[in-house]
This record gives sequence, C-alpha cells and structure tokens, in this order.
Amino acid sequence: MDLLNKASYYYDLPEELIAQTPIEPRDASRMLVYHKDSKTIEHKHFYDIASYLKAGDVLVINNTKVLPARLYGYKESGAKIEVLLHKRQDLKNWECLAKPLKRLKIGDKVVFSENLSCTLVEKLPDGLCKMCFDFDGVFEHRLSEVGTMPLPPYIKQKLKDQNRYQTVYAKVEGSSAAPTAGLHFTPELLAKLKDMGVEIIEVLLHVGLGTFRPVKEDNILKHEMHSEFYEMSKENADKLNAAKREGRRIIAVGTTSVRVLESACDENGVFHPAKQETSIFIYPSYKFKAIDGLITNFHLPESTLIMLVSAFLGRDETMKIYKTAVENRYRFFSFGDACLFI
Repeated sequence: MDLLNKASYYYDLPEELIAQTPIEPRDASRMLVYHKDSKTIEHKHFYDIASYLKAGDVLVINNTKVLPARLYGYKESGAKIEVLLHKRQDLKNWECLAKPLKRLKIGDKVVFSENLSCTLVEKLPDGLCKMCFDFDGVFEHRLSEVGTMPLPPYIKQKLKDQNRYQTVYAKVEGSSAAPTAGLHFTPELLAKLKDMGVEIIEVLLHVGLGTFRPVKEDNILKHEMHSEFYEMSKENADKLNAAKREGRRIIAVGTTSVRVLESACDENGVFHPAKQETSIFIYPSYKFKAIDGLITNFHLPESTLIMLVSAFLGRDETMKIYKTAVENRYRFFSFGDACLFI
C-alpha cells in the first residue's frame, strides 16, 4: 500500500449517507468511539462523551465564526455572478472564488445591493481572484444583509436556521467554513464537562476554502495546502504546557484545532504563542507532538482530512473504521455524526 498515493484514501460512500440537515438537538448525533490501544469500536451518541473524559483532560476548541461568505450578484450587463469570500487581505480587498470567473474581466463590477459591490482586480491561480469591495458603513454589516452561509457543495438542502452552521462558542468572525466537529456541542454539555473538571481551551483558526479543495495529484506530496490564519495566546500555550508536564490528555475538537496545536508545538512538545499563517499538511508518517485524542466528523474520500485521521490512527485502521461506519449507516460530512478517537 503506497501511503503517498491519493487512491489509498478512497472509500465507497452511498450518497444517501451524506447528511443534508443537522440533527436536533445538537448532541443527539451518533458517535463512533474508537480506542487506539485495544483497536475496538463502540457505537454511542454524542451526549455520552462525558463518559470518555475525566477531570484534568484538556479539550481544545476552535472559536472561529463563519462569515455569511456566499454572495449572489449581477454584472452591469445583467449576468448573474456568485462570489465566495476566501481570505481577507486588507480593509477592502479579498481573495475570492467567483463563478463563472470566465465571464469576468479585470475592472468588471459585481453588484450585490445598493450598499455593497465589488470589482475584479486580478485573476489568481487555482480559480481564485482578487476583489476590491465598495460599501457604505461597516463591511460586516453589509455582508450580513445579503450574504448567506457558505455550505459545502455536497449539501443541497437550504438551511432553515443559519446558526446551525455555527458552533455555540463561535466568537471571532473570519471563516469560510465551519469547524464542524464542534457543531455537536451544546452549552449544557460544555457546562457539564467543566463541572467534571475538564479544562476547555479556546484557540483560533479561520477555516479557508482549502478545506473543500480536492487532492488532484496522485502523489499527495504534490498537493499544495492553502494557508490559514491561526492564533494561540501565551496564556493558553502555558496551560497546554502545564497539561503536558502533568501527563494530562489533550483532546482536539476537530481537525482545525489539530492544525493549530501541531503548528504551535515544537519538536520537543512545547507550545508557543503564535499569531500567523499555517499550511501544515498532516498525512501518514507524521509524528504527532501535541494531541492524545481527537473528536471529528467523517471526512470525504481522498481528502486531506481523512489523511490527517490516517496519520493519527494508521491508514488501515482508518479504512476499517470508515467501512464500519458505512455498514452501520452513520451520517457523513459537515452535518453528519461524530467520531471520538482516544
């Protein structure tokens, strides 16, 4: 088995297992629990998670907030254009995806409302482009008036409640996609875990569109990761270092939290404060420095995220787990069920 070949991370998924709507309440989703030491699987629900955590454990959550980043507008000619915000460059300029980009020329204007428009400044690699936005007042206010949640392309149903694509602890606006492992938590469940003595630490990573970018190269080493902004405070780096010294478990909520923790941790397992970009790519043979456990959803075949899980569990074990999940009719992807790997 060539672990650097994209095809090694393929699995067959019936389309009806792709979750189109979120489960209510949030913590009622199913949860596949995998024990790394014994290589055993249990089938539970997310509200059972307290049974697997103990006092002193550190749960690391990503407090990014999703922008209503999908915009529908028109050129002056009347042609309809969809713009998806990717990464902010300064007050007015954004990296974006625009569809259909071929219909746009440099200098073309796209109007979303009487208070918000943008102009194409530059065409970039990978189908991206640079847009300069023109708006009255505060950009975020104008965006909230006309923008919609940037649901992944495999979700076809309209979202009734926009907040269901936000975690209950979302704070810092800047993501183009939700850190979906966190969608299962309720305020009551988080309070219960805190009362048990579980330490909850917030980090920040703004999730970019690279999350959904397929790996096109057969050799995964040729895949170029998009960078994403992350932040680790000195206070939280100190707390995590204390947990390491005391032998307490660090459990990441989602692959985005893993990317922060592994980016902010040096080769000696010491965490450092940081406020910068990361393009870390985690695939089998990667040696984890930061985490002891992972809460995540089920990921797309041949994606960088299933490669990250394979690095943590081993490729063969990961494929066995996914086969079991398909056989047991788990719900997959952003609004799907959860996994706990410990």
